[in-house]
Amino acid sequence: MLHALAQGGHIEALKDMRGHMVGVECYNRDGWLMPQVNLLLFRKLKRKKAISSVEGRPYRITRRGLELVRSETDNR
Repeated sequence: MLHALAQGGHIEALKDMRGHMVGVECYNRDGWLMPQVNLLLFRKLKRKKAISSVEGRPYRITRRGLELVRSETDNR
């Protein structure tokens, strides 16, 4: 998950009419939807300060998130 964000992906928050978050959608850098992301994982990443949003834009990986990414052999 963090690998996709480190490569240029982003997370969009889905909100209801009152502005409360009801879900999340994660897209990789090519624009493909990644189904394995749910609200629980999103909150965990946010609590670890691995992702952040600036001025209402989609959530992106932070420097702390880049530190948490483990290297993989097929990480392109």
